[in-house]
Amino acid sequence: MRADAARNLERVLSMGARMLADDPSATIAAIAAAAGVDRRTVYRRFASREDLMAAVYGARYDAVEAAIEAARLREAPVAVALHRYVEGIVAVNRAWPVETSRMLREVTLQERRRRLIDEVDTFVRRATDEGLFRSDLPPGWVAAVLPPLMVHAAEDLPGLSAAQAADVVVDTLLRGAGTPGALLLVPGKPA
Repeated sequence: MRADAARNLERVLSMGARMLADDPSATIAAIAAAAGVDRRTVYRRFASREDLMAAVYGARYDAVEAAIEAARLREAPVAVALHRYVEGIVAVNRAWPVETSRMLREVTLQERRRRLIDEVDTFVRRATDEGLFRSDLPPGWVAAVLPPLMVHAAEDLPGLSAAQAADVVVDTLLRGAGTPGALLLVPGKPA
C-alpha cells in the first residue's frame, strides 16, 4: 500500500472509531468527509458500513496487541508490566474509542479477542503468584475489574496523560479506594 493510501486509511479508521463511538449511525460519507478523504475512495475500500466497522475494530485490536507486547507481560517485573499494560490500554481506549458491546459481537475478531484475554489472564495469574495481587479474591475478579477501570480512566481523566491515568488505575487496583483506617469502620470486620 502506498504511503498516502496508508495515511488515508489510518485517518478513515481513526475518524470512524471516534464518530461511531459518538454516533453509531454515522455514515461512511460522513466519516470520509470528516477524515478529509473522498467518499468514493472509502467506498472502494469498504463495501459496507459493517466492513468499515470491522476494520475499525481490527485496528483497535492491532493497537491492543501492540500495547500488550510493549508491556512485556511475561518478562517484565509484574508491577512494571502492569503499569505498562494499563498505560498502553488507556492510550488505546483514547485513540480507538468504540462502542465495545458491538465490537464484542464481531465474529471475525472472537479468536483474536480470546488470545488477548488469555494473555492477560496468564499475566494476572503470574502477578498473583508473585504476590502483587491477593490470592484470596474470587477467580477472575482482578481480570473483571481492571478493564472498566481502564475505560473510566481513558474517558473520565482527559486532563491526565496515559501514564498519569495508569498511576490512578494501578493505585486503585492495588490499594483500593478506602482509607487505611476504613476497615475499622466496616461492621463485622475485625479491627
